[in-house]
Order: sequence, then structure tokens, then C-alpha cells
Amino acid sequence: MCAAELTPERALELAVELGLKPDEYERIAEILGRTPTITELYMYSLMWSEHCSYKHSRKHLSLFPTKGPHVLQGPGENAGVISVGDGWAVAFKMESHNHPSAIEPYEGAATGVGGIIRDIFTMGARPIASLNSLRFGTLDSPRQRYLLEGAVAGIGGYGNCLGVPTVGGEVYFEKAYEGNCLINAMAIGLMREENLIRAQASGVGNHVVLIGSTTGRDGIGGASVLASQEFDEGAEAKRPAVQVGDPFEEKLLIEACLELLERRLLVGLGDLGAAGLTSSASEMASRGGVGLDIDVAQVPRREPNMQPFEVMVSESQERMLAVVEPSHLQEVFDVCTRWGLRSTVIGTVTDTGNFVVRDADVVHAEIPARSLADDAPIYDPAMSRPAYLDELAAFDIDTLEHPVTVEELNNTLLTLLGSANICSRRAIYEQYDHQVQNNTVVVPGSDAAVIRIGDTGRGEMTERAIAAATDGNGRYVYLNPYRGAQIALAEATRNVTCAGGEPAAVTDCLNFGNPEKPEVYWTFYEAVRGLADACHSFEVPVISGNVSFYNESFGNPIYPTPIVGVVGLLDHVDEACTLAFKHVGDTIILVGETAAELGGSEYLNTIHGMVAGEIPALDLERERAVQQAVRTLIRTGLLTATHDCSDGGIAVALAESAIVGGMGCTVTLPTALAPHESLFSETQSRVVVTCAPEDRVCVLDTLCAAAVPHHILGEVGGDHVSINDTEGTSLIDVPVTACATAWESALQ
Repeated sequence: MCAAELTPERALELAVELGLKPDEYERIAEILGRTPTITELYMYSLMWSEHCSYKHSRKHLSLFPTKGPHVLQGPGENAGVISVGDGWAVAFKMESHNHPSAIEPYEGAATGVGGIIRDIFTMGARPIASLNSLRFGTLDSPRQRYLLEGAVAGIGGYGNCLGVPTVGGEVYFEKAYEGNCLINAMAIGLMREENLIRAQASGVGNHVVLIGSTTGRDGIGGASVLASQEFDEGAEAKRPAVQVGDPFEEKLLIEACLELLERRLLVGLGDLGAAGLTSSASEMASRGGVGLDIDVAQVPRREPNMQPFEVMVSESQERMLAVVEPSHLQEVFDVCTRWGLRSTVIGTVTDTGNFVVRDADVVHAEIPARSLADDAPIYDPAMSRPAYLDELAAFDIDTLEHPVTVEELNNTLLTLLGSANICSRRAIYEQYDHQVQNNTVVVPGSDAAVIRIGDTGRGEMTERAIAAATDGNGRYVYLNPYRGAQIALAEATRNVTCAGGEPAAVTDCLNFGNPEKPEVYWTFYEAVRGLADACHSFEVPVISGNVSFYNESFGNPIYPTPIVGVVGLLDHVDEACTLAFKHVGDTIILVGETAAELGGSEYLNTIHGMVAGEIPALDLERERAVQQAVRTLIRTGLLTATHDCSDGGIAVALAESAIVGGMGCTVTLPTALAPHESLFSETQSRVVVTCAPEDRVCVLDTLCAAAVPHHILGEVGGDHVSINDTEGTSLIDVPVTACATAWESALQ
């Protein structure tokens, strides 16, 4: 028996209501050879939404390199996977939960963490760390403070309950994010290489088993209603589309699924995220070249009278879909029961290639699985270069009034240290458990997190480690999309390098406005092109990622904000380095050199309230050479501290190392630039390093051999941050305690 049919007129009307375009509806009807049912339209509307199908981005994402010596699994699965040595592998990925978090920040951020964690253990990896990248409007707004507090509480509440350490991240505050905050979550998992599994259905006659929570109406329409359109005055009405998470249920899912995988009881495993059962089942069927027959009557529900389409598109959290051979079914049931989880057979693998949805004897959908998962239309919208770019790039920063005296420069440094975009993030990361699992070697507050590789529960520890960092600068990309995206990669890899890691692979989260607007789409294309070119130059593949479009409110797009997550490898965990000054008398050296580059800088933003100018240049070859030289010095044990020089310039970098180390420094800047330029310029490819006096010659010899510019600045010691120019004139002279007060108290 088949479900009641819609008239073609009503079907088209419903399709448009669900977010499909009229020509997309016509294509669906052509694929099916008939008028779609209600359930089919709901399924297509989600799978062909921007969030699920990447229909405006897929063409250009092919520019990214995806293969490399460490890559075991590239894009196309729930997460990418790289080999890290000794038979170990790590899975990692970053995703956005922007729109749900703007409506309901706690649950939006919490379920963002839950979803990305599921992507990790779906691959067979135990989650060992999470990071995040957050953007909000300025904190003079009560609503922005509400969003910040809610999102941070959601991240901490879910991750802490789950027992996965939150080890790093970043947060920035700009008016451009006032109406649309960004919540990007990254997760990392550890596995043995041989335990890698993919979300793929196979084996005609095998069972399709739903594991985990019951299915409700929460989250219905999340991918199409929230994530694939702009916000407007109706945003609050979309609150029911925000999912609700249960971290305790997810913890049980992690343990049960990893046991099932270790015992080789599953053929395939997928998580139910955006689009729920529809997405997971159709993608697994398409990857395996098989069909699925699903009976929604068998799906455990938490709400009465749910319609078949509601069951199929519900985004209720903490659910997994497994393919199980009949001979292993009882063992799967037994494992799930022992972990206190529901497990229910809801369907069968078939050889038809069709995705059939029935409610007992009534068929509500019969769709070629591939058409759902892979055949969404691919668009290449019109592009036009934004008119504002030339005007902002041409702005003459020299026409502004800049600080000159020691008092003015001291106050400028303290203002920058206390600004929302530079100050300590302790008030945020103190809410996260970053030491659970006992493998976190470098905790939040340094350039990158470092996590030891090994299974503490089984005593299978190694000397290896990974370093991880996220980075992105929306102001830079707003002013120059191509180069700004490259700087995001350069800074993320530089942060990993400063921790001692060799960058191995990249995940990304590309946050942009409405792609149907030519200027927005041009910035997206240029950013992707820039990031791809930089990845090719750095020889780091992109193995996973996410695109988030329609980040607009009332027609105003966010800054184009590509966020880059980098994982790097350390052969020996003892090589890990941090930014803190360690010893009085250590020599301070600048690797790199400073130019007058204040366009898009934090100095210009905080002190002058402007976002303008030409952003810093980036020489990819020099950046690579600087990073390689720094890694060589770290591995030979010659450095005692390393710190990336970026936001706020070298004055801020020196002050941060002094604050964290609890000791001052006296330095001379080797430049003839104006004081505000030499102190606060954000020239790229710079790292501040320290070494013991007896190692200075070896350090300098290594830098000379690497042919990278470098300068001895001074030494660690005293209780002030003292910075002079080449004439010996004092530029900055501030007590470390004053720097610490400004830096540590602002966000709190």
C-alpha cells in the first residue's frame, strides 16, 4: 500500500515552503517519474539544502589538496583520519553550529560539540580532545554577553559531562557578528589504524539497527530552516528547530560503539546529525551502492502521533545507525543492553539501490538513495568584487594621530592587552575540563594544545604527541579574501609549530553570508582559492571540513570567516614548547622581521575604531622557512620559549610571554619604523623565541643556515616589559604586574 498522493500543485507549494526551488522540485519529480509524497519532499528538502548538499560550494572545494603521506581518510566521510606513527591514527573534523546557537546558545553550542564528537567515534576513534572557534558581537551589548555565556556554558557542560577535554580554541568580538554569532567546534579522536571504519552500508539482508536515544520532534528542519537561510524578524519562531542534547547518553554511545567496533560486530556505522535518519541512511546506502528498506513503525519515539516524515527528518541527538550481519545481531543487542542503550532493528539492506520508507505496510517514500545523497544540484552563482575593497585598502593610516611618548605608548599597550580580542581567555577556558583523560601536555593559554598519544586506560602510551590549533581573522578576509585566508592557515600552522608540531593536515569551517549575493560569493571563492593555494604551498592536505553559508541577519553578512584547524605531529612529547619566559638571563630573539603593516590590525581596530588598510603581506616561502627553522630549534632542545607574533604585534607578544612567565624583559627593536609601527604592526612570519645564553651561538648558526631573517632583541629578566628603539630611546616601560592586570581581568 502507498501513502496518499499529493496533487502536483500542492506538492510544488509544499516544496517551496520547505526551501526547495521550483526547478529543484521539477528535477525531483523527474527523478521519481511522479509527484513526490510529503515524506519524500521533506527528505529531499533537507538533503538538497545548502547545509547537507554543499550545492553552492562543492565545485570550488575541489581546489583543496586532499592527499598526503599521513592521510588515511580524506573528505567524504564523517571525519578525516591521518597516521601519527607506531600504528596510531587520529581522526579530526570541524563543523559549525552557528544558526542554532544564535537562537538558543546553550543547546546550540552543546549539540554542536555532541555532533562533532559523534563524527569522530563513528570512524572508530576514541574522542581525546575538542577545540572551538567562537565569534560574537561586541560585549557592550547585553545580548552578546548572553550569547557568549550561554555558548561557553553549553560547550563546557556537554564536553565536561562527556569526559572529553576541551584543550584549545579562540574567540573574537566584532560588530559584524552582532546578529549572527559563529560557533565552530573541532574534535580529535585516537585509534589504531586497523580499527578505521567507514559509514557505509553493504551486505544484502543485513540489518539496519538504530542505537541510542529515542526520536522526538526536536530539531525538525534544522538543516533547512536554520542553517540554510538568513535570519530576520522571524528568527525567534525558529527556536523549536534547535536540538536538545544529553551528554550522558552520548558517553554511553561512545563506549558501546567503540566496543562493537573493536569486536568487529558492525559492517558500517554512521551518526544521525543534520537531516537525521534521512541523511545517515541515504549516505550509507549511496556509499555502499545498495538500497535500504526502513520501517518507521519500529523507531522508538518519545512523542506520540509522529508522522513518518517527522521520524525521518528529526534531528534528535545521541543516535547512531549501524549495519549488522544477522549472525552478530544478538551480540550487538547484548552490548547495547549492558551499556544501558536502546538498540532496534528498523530496516534491511537491499540490492535495489532505493531508499524505501514505510510505516508497517504503507510505503511513504521510494527514492534512489544516490539521488538524495549525491545528486543535489551544483550551483555556480554570479560573482562580483565588492566595491568597498579598493576604498578601504587605499585608506592612509598615516593620517591618523598615533602615540609617540612613552606614556602614550604604555597606555596603548595596556589598552590592547585589555581589549576583548587580545585579553586572557582564562574566564572561558576555566569552565572547561582540559585535563580529563590525563593526556593533555600543554593546556589552554599557549599557542597550541599538545596531547600525548596513547591509551592511558590500557597502559599503551607512546612518546609521541600531537599539537592542535584553530585560527582565523575575519577582518583580514573582509579586507582581502585571498590573502586573509592564507594568513589564517599561516597563523594556525605557526601556532602548531610554536608548540613543536610538524603540521600534518587541515580541517576547516568556512563561514560566509548568503552565497546567492554576488559580492558574498566572490569573497567565498577568493578565500577558498587562497586557502587552497596556501595548503598546496605548505604541503598540508585538507582532510575534512564544513561550509556554513547564510550567516546574515536583516541582510547584513558577517565578515567572511574561514576558520582553519591544524593538527601537527611531535615525535617526542618532551619537545613540546610554550610561550612563557622560563629563565632570567635567557636571550630573546625575533625570527622574522617587522614592516609597517597595520592594515586590519588590532591596533587600528581597538585604538582608532577602524577596520581598513592593506592587510599584511605574506611570503609563503618565507613563512615555511621560518616555521621549519623554529621546529628544528625546538627539536634540538635549543629553545626555552616560543611565541607567535600576530594580534597586537611584537609588543603584545613580549608582554604575553612576560605575563605567563611571571618575569619581565629588556629588548631593543631592530627597526627604524615609527614607534607605533614597530610595536604594533602585525607583520607575518614572525616568532619570538628564547634560549639559554650558552646556546645562543648554536641558535644563531641554525637560523643563518636556514637563511631566515633574525635579530637578537635582548634578554629575560626584571619586573618590567621594557622596549627600546635602536637609538636607545625608551618606547615601552610597563611593570609586568600592570600588564597582567590589564590582560587577565578584562574578559572576566
